[in-house]
Amino acid sequence: MNSPDTRRGQSSSQEPVGELVQRASQQLAELVRGEIRLAQAEMKQKGRLYGKGGGLFGGAGLVGFLTLQALVAAAIAALAVPLPVWAAALIVTAVLGAITAVLALAGKKEVGRAAPPAPERTIDSVKADVATIKESAQR
Repeated sequence: MNSPDTRRGQSSSQEPVGELVQRASQQLAELVRGEIRLAQAEMKQKGRLYGKGGGLFGGAGLVGFLTLQALVAAAIAALAVPLPVWAAALIVTAVLGAITAVLALAGKKEVGRAAPPAPERTIDSVKADVATIKESAQR
């Protein structure tokens, strides 16, 4: 004798469509939450790198301003006092200029490591998820 499930073309081991849709919906929601968490973690990491690079650029700007002040002091000293004073001021200016260059290059490197400001791994993961879902839907 056939059971009611067997008569409708379903075996007792198959789940109703409603349950499958509900499970797929739950899995999709979990997947989206996971992708959002991944994007947040990736953006935090990039934000730290941008912050560090921005701080280094700020340091370069400050030391650059001091370099300009030292250059002005060196020009004044060169006009007002014999050679040893302005030569010392130029040496200080050169040292500050070298520090400025090092800080600016370090800041540029940090900002370059963070670019582009998009969660690339998350985007790739979402694309892979969408491809998998499309492939499953075509079956």
